[in-house]
Amino acid sequence: MGEWAPDVLGRPFEQRTLRLGAESVGVASVDAAPVDPTSGRVPRRGTPSSANAHARTLVATVVRYRRRPRVALALPARGYDVLYVHGWSDYFFQKELAEFWWRQGARFHALDLRRYGRSLRPGQTPGFISDLQTYDQDIAAALGAMGHTPTAGGHPRRRLILMGHSTGGLTLSLWAARHRGVASALVLNSPWLEFQTGSFGRDMLRPLIDLHARVAPRGRMPSVDFGFYSRSVSAAEQGEWTYNPDWRPERGFALHPAWLRAVLEGHRRVANGLNLDLPVFTMLSARSTISPVWSDAMLRTDTVLDVDEIAARATQLGSRVTVQRFDGALHDIVLSAPPVRAEAYEAMARWLRYALG
Repeated sequence: MGEWAPDVLGRPFEQRTLRLGAESVGVASVDAAPVDPTSGRVPRRGTPSSANAHARTLVATVVRYRRRPRVALALPARGYDVLYVHGWSDYFFQKELAEFWWRQGARFHALDLRRYGRSLRPGQTPGFISDLQTYDQDIAAALGAMGHTPTAGGHPRRRLILMGHSTGGLTLSLWAARHRGVASALVLNSPWLEFQTGSFGRDMLRPLIDLHARVAPRGRMPSVDFGFYSRSVSAAEQGEWTYNPDWRPERGFALHPAWLRAVLEGHRRVANGLNLDLPVFTMLSARSTISPVWSDAMLRTDTVLDVDEIAARATQLGSRVTVQRFDGALHDIVLSAPPVRAEAYEAMARWLRYALG
């Protein structure tokens, strides 16, 4: 495990590299664009041998927001650690979110999973995974770096709040079901809990995806990302936010059959019910706009998920689930227009006072 070092977001953010071992022989992509892990830029292509060496090195990266803790007694998340996990074709860059959690009294950390963002190494297939449970290793390493480990009595000194966006929300929901009693609360920001076509479409698609995953697990699938979500978010277009386009490309990473099979399996498990025994707060946009043609409605709706489908599926996570929808919200609620995300932050703070009080 590496040492804490300055992060690309600048002070007061710091990052720590978490070594996860090596890739299995033969799994490194030979055609993935190499990305420098420090700057995030695509450098000149090196020799095949050096690229392969990097591709065999698996790491995750934990980022912390290091400010002096607030000392007010009434802070709802005082004494809690927060671990945030990003979505597909994404990485952590939401500075405002970290500050929100600090204001609630929590210690905030974010995890860039293997083959994403700060953790992506030259020659690796961006975002690839064949089983979402594999991320247990990344999460365990992050919790260790956070100091969130059990005492001699078997209980951690500080309590844990999980927060996940999109695929990260799916990953953390499944993780919480496998690790009952570890987290005290789960906050979900537009979690990808069901396929866009619903359970019927998922069941129809699953046999075909399974076949492709067996024959060519890393084969390239047709892209369904028209770049509209990036258009609504990026300051270079019609959005507000500046981020690294190598780590968060305009039309997303390439899709692969084994990855999609892993996601569909996660959806199936959620549909069967996870019976989570912790409070869950799910935030969604009020509406979706999923279309191959751009419209200005995409500046104030979710252009990635069917939010009605997700709202229904969220109720199957457990018996203590709160779902709140926000008019004008984008897929990532905290990247929405200022009035919308202000409403979302207030809703989270209110829920924390209720759920943790």
